[in-house]
Amino acid sequence: MKQLKDQSRRPGWSFLLALVFWVAIWQIAYLLVGSDFLLASPVQVLSRLGQLVLKLSFWQTTGLSLVRILIGFILGVAAGSLLAVLTVSVRLLSVLFEPAIRAIRATPVASFIILALVWMTNNRVVVFIVFLMVMPIVWANVTEGIRKTDPQLLEMAHLFGFSNGQVIRLIYIPQILPFFVAAVTTALGLGWKAGVAAEVLSSPELSLGGELYKAKIYLETADLIAYTIVIIIVSLVLEKVLLWTLGRTQGYFRQHGRTGLEKGGGRP
Repeated sequence: MKQLKDQSRRPGWSFLLALVFWVAIWQIAYLLVGSDFLLASPVQVLSRLGQLVLKLSFWQTTGLSLVRILIGFILGVAAGSLLAVLTVSVRLLSVLFEPAIRAIRATPVASFIILALVWMTNNRVVVFIVFLMVMPIVWANVTEGIRKTDPQLLEMAHLFGFSNGQVIRLIYIPQILPFFVAAVTTALGLGWKAGVAAEVLSSPELSLGGELYKAKIYLETADLIAYTIVIIIVSLVLEKVLLWTLGRTQGYFRQHGRTGLEKGGGRP
């Protein structure tokens, strides 16, 4: 029991040790540089963070950035999943869409941002860029998940006379979920970074990326690092929430699918 308690405490102590180590390195670098314009100290950044969190505009800025990026993320996940189903089901659609999706994955995000700035408003640029970054990742993983679905389970479902809905719910979803989880966790991190980069270049009103750009223009290094820390923290929180949600969902469908198959799809 004591060993288990010690093991449960280690991750927290390890994180604290690493944090103290890198803050010390940061402080040493600040002393060596000797210029607040080039590098702010940990104390200056912490003080600036304390000032920011007391301002309503800070929370509005963070909230609006979060909303823009999440809209693009949700649209990308939905479109990528739907396209995966369509391209696997219809050969012609695979021939038409697959080269375009692969081209999107290979194109630098900066190129899309610059093009989008010509086509649409600043707020929509962020949503569009996140969508473009997320959709191909989800499409590729869900496509692979569909294609790797166990054919023996599908044959068993056919023999038992499962309906299409039962096949999807009891076989396809549990089989695809691991691929989907890997896709959306990767896509969230990439989409978040791409969304902030789009905000830096498009500078929509009340945006984290816009604040980074202003800090760079006015050489406010403490603000630059403070907002960078905020971006990292929000990204980590989003990842934790997503992983918790997907873990619960995956567990439910795995158990539900196993139970349903044992009962023959719920047939009497």
